[in-house]
Amino acid sequence: MKNFFKNIELPSFIKDSRLIVSTITILVLSLVGSIIGFIISPLYGIAMLLLFILIAVTIFFAAYILSQNATDFVSNLSYRIKRGEQEALIKMPIGILLFDEDNQVQWVNPYLQLYLSNKDVIGRKIESVDDELAKLMDKALHSNTSANQVVRWGKRQFEMSVQEDLGVLYLLDVTRYALIEERYNAERIAIGQIFLDNYDELSQSMDDQAISAMNSYVTGTLSDWAKQYEMYLKRIDDDHFIILAHAQNLAKVEKDNFSILDKIRNDTSKQNYPVTLSAGFSFGETSLNELATQAQRNLDLALGCGGDQVVVKEHDKDARFYGGKSNPMEKRTRVRARMVSQALQELFKDVDHVFVVGHKSPDLDSIGAALGITQIAKMNKKDAHVVLNQDQVNYDVKRLIDGIHASDKDEQKVFINSNQVLDLATDKSLLVMVDHSKQSITYNKDLYDRLQNRVVIIDHHRRGEEFPENPILVYIEPYASSTCELVTEMLEYQPKGNSSLTKLEASAMLAGITVDTKAFSLRTGTRTFDAASYLRSVGADNAIVQSLLKEDLNSFIQRNHLISSIEMIQPNIALLVGEEDKSYDPIIAAQAADTALSLEHIDASFVITHRNKETIGISARSLGKINVQVIMERLGGGGHLSNAATQLKFVTVDQARSKLLASINYTEDEEE
Repeated sequence: MKNFFKNIELPSFIKDSRLIVSTITILVLSLVGSIIGFIISPLYGIAMLLLFILIAVTIFFAAYILSQNATDFVSNLSYRIKRGEQEALIKMPIGILLFDEDNQVQWVNPYLQLYLSNKDVIGRKIESVDDELAKLMDKALHSNTSANQVVRWGKRQFEMSVQEDLGVLYLLDVTRYALIEERYNAERIAIGQIFLDNYDELSQSMDDQAISAMNSYVTGTLSDWAKQYEMYLKRIDDDHFIILAHAQNLAKVEKDNFSILDKIRNDTSKQNYPVTLSAGFSFGETSLNELATQAQRNLDLALGCGGDQVVVKEHDKDARFYGGKSNPMEKRTRVRARMVSQALQELFKDVDHVFVVGHKSPDLDSIGAALGITQIAKMNKKDAHVVLNQDQVNYDVKRLIDGIHASDKDEQKVFINSNQVLDLATDKSLLVMVDHSKQSITYNKDLYDRLQNRVVIIDHHRRGEEFPENPILVYIEPYASSTCELVTEMLEYQPKGNSSLTKLEASAMLAGITVDTKAFSLRTGTRTFDAASYLRSVGADNAIVQSLLKEDLNSFIQRNHLISSIEMIQPNIALLVGEEDKSYDPIIAAQAADTALSLEHIDASFVITHRNKETIGISARSLGKINVQVIMERLGGGGHLSNAATQLKFVTVDQARSKLLASINYTEDEEE
């Protein structure tokens, strides 16, 4: 009996106090019943005592049976769990490899053994078993992230995790899910818009038969191209197409560098009606509305960069540029100049003050254009100021300011310092950005932030990805010689009699054109000479222009010092490099690049100099055969096909040189 009670080990759930109290209560009541039964009747008492004994024996026996069943259940469950763990370790679809401190394999489970082609791996180093797996494991061990990494091993993809302290490598085959993800990414919708840059200009000078032939060729060629890459193309206007594609097919077109641009331009040039295309593509967004909006923005960016190119942008990534090989000067008309001039006139009606800003380190083109805009404001009876700190300018701009101050007219009050302008700005003020469109290089960033929803942009540089979000009016003509040329044309369409350019202001604008065209030898067209002729007719004096353009002696010495460093990095490309410990004015660097371009057998020139301790500047010039704008865009800059620049932060001159050479080589390889 003692062993019987000893073997009864109640499970913890039976040892609950409420159950014990209930059991004792039943036994006590049964015992009390037996005593009362003896008092009433001995026979009844014996019956009650037997019932008490039966209840007590039943309770203890039931506890014993329950204890045994619980023990058997726990033992069986424990066995099944351990067996399950063993089976899972051996058969679960996760590869497990145990290794020691010398990277020798100690054990692999059968699942991973299948991927090792049943090789004998125990006791061998991992690199001798599979070199690719060893490299993946080493990369995972030296990774800075603690998250599992998805790696490609052989033809399959795995989620890899390495516990170096335990010496365990885990590989989960995620090929199926990776293929689903790849298919999802490949089949994302891309929306594109294609625009015929010069359709209106060409069609005006062609008869109906020639227009029909041109339309037939362009539509047929684009349709064949779209069919080749499994894209949907629809013509929605005479000069406008919409295109739908999967991201994987768009990637194939990008790999081909959108050769359709060159094909259509070259084929139509042979027929004497050179057609150029611009396009904007967007993908990666979940909303079709956002995709379509971004595609339109990308098309605007391509057109703002001069056309004949494609801009592709994936959601939350930088834009990619293709094309831009032709000189866009032939695509110009005077219609837009008149429309923009009239639009600016309408804007001025609801403005209380006009502020004009150029770019940092303003040159004569920037300041001349700014003076022209202030005159347009005065013609519309509006107060206007050019934001400029007059004690922080280059020598040529300083001469202009001194000349204005020497005059007896109100023009000497046209300039306002940066620390005064914010007090004058109101919600009805207008900010006009001239000779630039990037807010990061604007002369007064605080004023831009104050009036960022009241911005007008007038510029002759290619539009970059960085651009104000909500400008009221944009006039970007990258084929114009200078911003002064654009502003001069706008002046011609303004009301006469209210105000007019002074002799000095007209000379300053003519000097701006002269600087940017290198005395009318580069980037000039008939419109450039028309603008110069108009400025001469309103008082521009060549003597004043020459006086403004006189070069400072120190600048002349620095420029010649840069030219003396010239080296030919290719048979037709020159490179000029300044010293590591010396800073150069960007105008001097640009002049050195222009001078190098005037030498025989040089089609392009690049000048690398320190702007300050943190910044390296690269000025690029070409005669048009080499697209320096594309080369600079790869380095984060931009500009024109023949006139571009960029700035690099926290690099040395040698590092900047290496980056430039890599960009030049990449661009040449891409064109080939």
